[in-house]
Amino acid sequence: MGLFKVTTRERWDLLTPIAMVGLSAIGVVFIYSAQLSTPQNNWITQLVWLAAGSLVYLAVSMLDYRLWLSIGHWFYLGCLVPLVLVLFVGQERYGAQRWLDFGSFAFQPSEPAKAAVLIFTASLLIRSEVGTVKQSLGVLGKLALAVGLPMFLIMLQPDLKSVIVLPPMVFSMLYVSKLSTRFFLGAMGAFFLLVSVVAWDSYSYVSYMKANNLDFHKQKGAYEKTTWIPLKDYQRNRILTFVRPDVIDPSGTKDAWNLNQSLISVGSGGLTGKGWTQGTQAQLGYLPPAVAHNDFIFSVIAEEKGFLGSLTVLSLFGIMMFNGIRIAALARDRFGTLLALGVTVLFSVHVFVNIAMTIGLVPITGIPLPFISYGGSFVLSCCLLQGLVQSVYRFRKDFT
Repeated sequence: MGLFKVTTRERWDLLTPIAMVGLSAIGVVFIYSAQLSTPQNNWITQLVWLAAGSLVYLAVSMLDYRLWLSIGHWFYLGCLVPLVLVLFVGQERYGAQRWLDFGSFAFQPSEPAKAAVLIFTASLLIRSEVGTVKQSLGVLGKLALAVGLPMFLIMLQPDLKSVIVLPPMVFSMLYVSKLSTRFFLGAMGAFFLLVSVVAWDSYSYVSYMKANNLDFHKQKGAYEKTTWIPLKDYQRNRILTFVRPDVIDPSGTKDAWNLNQSLISVGSGGLTGKGWTQGTQAQLGYLPPAVAHNDFIFSVIAEEKGFLGSLTVLSLFGIMMFNGIRIAALARDRFGTLLALGVTVLFSVHVFVNIAMTIGLVPITGIPLPFISYGGSFVLSCCLLQGLVQSVYRFRKDFT
């Protein structure tokens, strides 16, 4: 079988590329708008990354996805190396050491690690027998190490946002692999246990800070030294901002500021918005320039283009997700199905959590919006992942 194929138009799926182009164009336009009041030109940098991402997308699309069965473990190991390196020589930003600095650009190792976990998980599942409890436990043991190791390394940075998108992706792949139902019942129980532990930890955090008369914002790091829960105090502040803003930020001028300004942005857009570059929250700096062009880019879109603009973005993502499920169903082998499904679920989590946090439905996590939020490593990762889905579609007819 040929590894690369340049074929006729009929062998290319056009729905997802059209959605990608539309979302990317919206991203560039609103990154420009979000930073109009600052001297930065990140929209130009985003164009450069999108051009590079297009090449990645085309290269991965023309590569037969079945090749990843033989090189997936090497790709996985190759992605672990920078995850280790960043802990020692990484560049620190905003209290986290997540980037490898190469002078003219910075690389975030957690992004390609998502693709590595996807490919390695799919490879393990199609090479393993699942169904009975005994078989399922054997597979889960391998996956616990394969998925847990990069998640642990990413947590050490710390980069919680990149960690929380991996379990839904892996669970969706396990589900279609017909893993034992007992596992999912146990996983559900473990999830509720985790929520209970986080709730208890948050209560203990508040009690500790109040008992010692400490400021939640000035003494960040005080409580984390006394607990075994691997969360930073600023992450606890984000959780409490969601569930108890009256405790953590009663004035609404600290941890709750970004969320409050985002809600104003989304709510003031109305049906058609205030007009491109006419949104007051980002233009006047109420929605901070540091987050307006990445984590809260949807808020800028909602304010300037209103409900109709927001609906356009959601429709494009809907096309992409629907098409991903369609391609997963069209795949002629389990490996192709798992790849397409895993990518689609991963993107769905990104879209849901990002938009939900801008309107106060989930805690603020910093998860970016695919193809719209600013970020070079993230753009390349998105293009690589969607390239895998395109490859599944293109090479599906090579089966006899």
